[in-house]
Amino acid sequence: MKNKNIVQGVYRGTTKKFGFVQVSEEEEIYIHKKNVGQALNGDTVLVEILPYTTGKTKEGRIVQVIQHEKTTLVGFLEKNRNFGFVIPDDKKLGSDIFIPKKYLGKAKNQDKVVVEITKYPEKGKKAEGKIIEILGKIDEAGVDMLSIIKEYNLPNEFPQKVLKEAKNIQEKISTQELKNRKDFRKEEIFTIDGEDAKDLDDAVQVKKLPNGHYVLGVHIADVSHYVKENSNLDKEAITRGTSVYMLDRVIPMLPKELSNGICSLNEGKDRLTLSVIMEIDAKGKVVSSEIVKGVIRVTKRMNYHDVAILLHTPQTAEEKKIVHQYQKYIKHFQLMQELAILLQKRREKKGSLNLDIPETKVIFNEQGIAIDIQKYELNFANEIIEQFMLTANETVAERFFWLEAPFIYRVHEAPEEDKVKELNQYLFSLGYKIHVSKDELRPKAFAEVLEKIKNKKEESLVSHLILRTLKVAQYESENKGHFGIASKYYCHFTSPIRRYPDLFIHRIISYYLSRDYQVTEEWKEKNRGKATKIAELSSEREKIAQKAERDSTDLKEAEYMQSKIGEIYEGMVSSVTSFGMFVQLENTVEGLVRFEHMGTEYFIYDENRKILIGEKTHKSYALGDKVKIQVIQANKQLREIDFAIVPEEEKTMQE
Repeated sequence: MKNKNIVQGVYRGTTKKFGFVQVSEEEEIYIHKKNVGQALNGDTVLVEILPYTTGKTKEGRIVQVIQHEKTTLVGFLEKNRNFGFVIPDDKKLGSDIFIPKKYLGKAKNQDKVVVEITKYPEKGKKAEGKIIEILGKIDEAGVDMLSIIKEYNLPNEFPQKVLKEAKNIQEKISTQELKNRKDFRKEEIFTIDGEDAKDLDDAVQVKKLPNGHYVLGVHIADVSHYVKENSNLDKEAITRGTSVYMLDRVIPMLPKELSNGICSLNEGKDRLTLSVIMEIDAKGKVVSSEIVKGVIRVTKRMNYHDVAILLHTPQTAEEKKIVHQYQKYIKHFQLMQELAILLQKRREKKGSLNLDIPETKVIFNEQGIAIDIQKYELNFANEIIEQFMLTANETVAERFFWLEAPFIYRVHEAPEEDKVKELNQYLFSLGYKIHVSKDELRPKAFAEVLEKIKNKKEESLVSHLILRTLKVAQYESENKGHFGIASKYYCHFTSPIRRYPDLFIHRIISYYLSRDYQVTEEWKEKNRGKATKIAELSSEREKIAQKAERDSTDLKEAEYMQSKIGEIYEGMVSSVTSFGMFVQLENTVEGLVRFEHMGTEYFIYDENRKILIGEKTHKSYALGDKVKIQVIQANKQLREIDFAIVPEEEKTMQE
């Protein structure tokens, strides 16, 4: 671009009509609402940088939309006699959509609809569109989640040619195929997953050698044996990129015939695998490893809850029943625990970051309505699988890095220096600091702070602050290490049923194994290009999946809190902004306390210290403060929850 004052970026709108153009991960440009032009949230634009700034941020004017992100959107219809408006679910979009009478179709007032944009906003006029699909009434069961699926254009159904291909796959494994594989079927091997899981990618086993070393076997479903490159199944899987987990439903990357059937490592069934067998010493170091094509027959399907009980002294009659049921397998899980503790300690010593970020568990009734929100409780059984999968992923990544193979790595780069300085401003007030030694930032510096806050009231808060400071992990064809787990080599190998990068590298590994690691430079070069394209596409699909998953949680949290209007809770200040503060409750639900709901006093926002200070009393609200709030509003359509601070006298009366 010839003009240095004009740059390209992605416009991100806000609910206040102004927005920002993201030029790079580190740079964004403020766009006043009068300078937004035709841009809608998510559009790729050219922005002219203006000769003044807003605060610390450059200010700009959008001069051209290069590409609109959305051609369709989801919203609810406000219908008049001769026309209508669709109010988008995306409140940051920047425009309601005008619908002429001829494009209303059979849609009725307050219907949830999908709209195709026919004209984008210009010269003060709203965007125009036509209704192409009616999803149902706003309060109709299932319409809320269907709206998110349509909003992100998630592929809710498989094309017939893909389903046909899936149904034609033979479950029976040929004698010839068995001859070419290492047979693990007589060994005791286990899956450990959530109770509701249906797509079982991984199975594990641990043995102890006479020299005190451990043998860890991680057996991963050999999806690449069934999903051939350039097949209809493969093309669909690339398009989807990942399975999407939306609380009460899954949008799978592969049809159920594979994801829940032939590729799922179901108990008692012969299943093909790519297996990583690792010898690990008493310090948790992998001293040797081999990767083989295998066949297994899972001995027992276990879940995290039951395995956790087997690792402790049973207390209740129900726990004793579980121990009795699995008595003959307990030694396996005790050995797994022993090894997982070693691996965990070694990882912590290297500086792996153990962030205390609670996950949300939503309980539904039969109609799909959220009737309870809880913090998802993890136990050491989760940690066992986590440590085993991390170790397998690292082992595979390191081997294929040194082979200079075309590959997809899971990359997590070190955070930016400015971000760390900003984090330290918050940490100073809590008595902590991230130390940067000799201009080098190490994961260990973060890990030391996380260790100091363990089991303290600020643990969750500091974990969230560190998470916001870190860069986002993504897929790349070049190995750049993984900062978060303090690893030089890392990839995603263990979930080929639900992630396309795993499936891609399974194909690469299988090719190497089939040729005894003798491959041509021509083949390498051809597949390096593929790896780069797949990594980029998979990163994009992952972002979309995460947004859909996050929105589904926000929606159901708001739905649940609609029945709690007027109730009082204790929470913790999780974020402080120029328009109020967010408070998180013990059950992970987060709501906004706007300035007008903080009592009669006027509060000033101190941006440097990220605190709110009362103008008269100097009362302050800072990150981590405990507060009592009352639920005053919960809007499922906006996916927003509003709280109000409970005045001191009301607290006293209630207590």
